[in-house]
Amino acid sequence: MPAKHHRLLIKELEALSNGESYRLLIEMPPGSAKSSYTSILLPAWWLARHPCDSIIAASHTARLANHFGRRARGIVADEAGLLGYELGMHERAGSHWSSSTGAEYFAIGVRGAVVGKRADIAIIDDPIKSQVDAESLLHRERLWDWYRSELYPRLKPKARVVLIMTRWHQDDLCGRLLAHASDPWRCLRLPAFAEVEDRLDRLPGEPLWPEWEDTEELLRRRSSVGEHTWSAQYQQSPCRNTGTLFKVTQLDFVDTLPTSESHKAVRAWDLAATVESNNNDPDWTVGVKLTRDHTGRLIVADVVRVRCRPCDVEAAVAATARIDGPSVPIALPEDPGQAGKSQVSYYARQLAGYNVQSTKETGSKVIRAMPIASQVSKGNVVLLRANWNYSFIEELRDFPYGRKDDQVDALSRAFMMLAPFTTSARSELVPYMPR
Repeated sequence: MPAKHHRLLIKELEALSNGESYRLLIEMPPGSAKSSYTSILLPAWWLARHPCDSIIAASHTARLANHFGRRARGIVADEAGLLGYELGMHERAGSHWSSSTGAEYFAIGVRGAVVGKRADIAIIDDPIKSQVDAESLLHRERLWDWYRSELYPRLKPKARVVLIMTRWHQDDLCGRLLAHASDPWRCLRLPAFAEVEDRLDRLPGEPLWPEWEDTEELLRRRSSVGEHTWSAQYQQSPCRNTGTLFKVTQLDFVDTLPTSESHKAVRAWDLAATVESNNNDPDWTVGVKLTRDHTGRLIVADVVRVRCRPCDVEAAVAATARIDGPSVPIALPEDPGQAGKSQVSYYARQLAGYNVQSTKETGSKVIRAMPIASQVSKGNVVLLRANWNYSFIEELRDFPYGRKDDQVDALSRAFMMLAPFTTSARSELVPYMPR
């Protein structure tokens, strides 16, 4: 028998069928039977109400989509008398079957080809298969592009879309749709433990499906998976997996730079040389310019950030040096071994007339970042207001768990190079990622 949350889900699906809504997001924990009702029962019932419709059903892999398709096809075969229609004579595969009334059902994996197909309703169930995919910006971008560029154009006028998922990440497909899509989405969000203003009128802390998983079982599960996973997958409230080294809330902004020539500035680089393509997510070449004002505060004055071929990286470094001028020293990383020395020597020749220095890459990235992180935590670092601010702050916020650390590396190098110019210094104890 349907539980209370199943009845609410059924009500939302019926409203979708009646045209009361056209976009429905279903956010529920793993094991709440959301797929049983939406990906297995809904298609068979839908075609009884809309006998000529076409359905496109997508999941994170074609294998899972075909599994749902076979289950839905089995219901049609077993309950033809109740539903009022039968399976078609020709198309009966789990991934593509038709009905005796002319309806069609297609099952595909997300990012699978949908060219040549049209849909009156699209059912997207579990578009993300793992935490690794959820944490990959490249994978999230590809999924978003597939939805906008391939699936969406296949929708007929006034077609419905249902997205069923357990949340993984703030920027997963559900998060993107709520933040960026122009369509009005109706959201059915049911966390494992009730929160304030619960859709089922539960008291805060009451479990979603106590007949299946009671409070004691959910608490054991919470202890096992950890708070980060629990918040995302069970409470449907994904949070950032942020670091604790950089207190970015202490960063401030300025609109102009100091003009006195007594204020030293340096430009430090972190070098990479891979071009971005559809199949990779390469590191960035980053050049951070750091200076200070008359009070001694450090100012991040500029960030150059590019992904390009080695020759274009060289051109970017040289062009930036010309803009900065010969008075701004240039710090380059020196990787271990002869190759690192050769690279620095090459750049020194290409940048003749500029003060080119190198710093050896020793110790972990975290250890190298701690001195500048200490300055950030004390409110001694400000940013020149510019369009690079957002990506810079986000990388500092996520370090060392973030996807990239190129800007952090360049900032650390710039600070170590600028430090000898400071008029005073003091040691600072920084608690490192306390638990």
